[in-house]
Amino acid sequence: MTKVSIVFRALNEAKWFGQALEACHDQKLNENVEVELVLVDSGSTDDTIKIAREHGCQVFHISKAEFTFGRSLNIGCEGAKGEILVFISAHCIPVGETWLQSLIDPLLSGECDYSYGCQVGLTGVTRFSESQVFSHYYKPENNLQQDGFFCNNANAATTRENWSKHRFDESVTGLEDMVLAKAIVSDGGQIGYVADAAVTHIHEESLEQTNRRYYREALTMREIMPEVHFNFFDFSRCLVFGITHDLVEAARAKTFFKEAGGILAYRFMQYWGTYRGHNEHRQLSRAQKQSYYYPKVRKRRHEKMRASATDDLAKTPAKADS
Repeated sequence: MTKVSIVFRALNEAKWFGQALEACHDQKLNENVEVELVLVDSGSTDDTIKIAREHGCQVFHISKAEFTFGRSLNIGCEGAKGEILVFISAHCIPVGETWLQSLIDPLLSGECDYSYGCQVGLTGVTRFSESQVFSHYYKPENNLQQDGFFCNNANAATTRENWSKHRFDESVTGLEDMVLAKAIVSDGGQIGYVADAAVTHIHEESLEQTNRRYYREALTMREIMPEVHFNFFDFSRCLVFGITHDLVEAARAKTFFKEAGGILAYRFMQYWGTYRGHNEHRQLSRAQKQSYYYPKVRKRRHEKMRASATDDLAKTPAKADS
């Protein structure tokens, strides 16, 4: 029997989380595959935890003050019991009943050490340009022997052995998936893309949040790929190309006038965040990092949340013992 742990991390994800969990329960799996659901919650005040428990999730807690993307996943992996660890965002909904089996098959066969699946936007919700980003990175064909270490933890899986050997970097401000993937590849491992393992990825970010996401990811990118530079000329060139591409696609979809303004705004925020992240020569303090993870959390609340979450952690012996 192979045990698979599906690890979610969440903060106030009640809107889509129930559908994501129901889709996980609906998966058709080989007879020798057993699944557990794990949630790492970082201080939700909506119904996220209630929904998780209604669907049989094992719940672990991390405070907002201690949160990083890598640390939350390490907590989930420590508490999980599976030999295969699956990572999916709480606002991603698996597409179809074979998503999970398709995602883990390359790991079970030994063909890959870290697999990741397709992502698509939600019609009417996902920004037009973000759907274009998805279509750029997630092609219709499998690529189980891809070069390099591109990967995305919104929909990915690896073995416990690989995670235990390398673990997620808890200090990075984003791209913890690619940091782990780089370590696996450097150790002779293989990253693979599974087009058949698709999820609907529902980002409902403001333009400011989009800018912040690309900024913090660029901070990590310049560490793991220092040979890659993104100067002002690159910003200008990518901005013009990205906007032109999207406007052409919008015209083909007969939505040019509806989408034009959003395309201009999204692509500017995307590339401006990337430019800033690649060119700001400074170290982020702990407080600055937290402001990028949780921009709406006021400083005067941090100590209160830290104390509250510490109490929660003390009441969760399973995590400490794992």
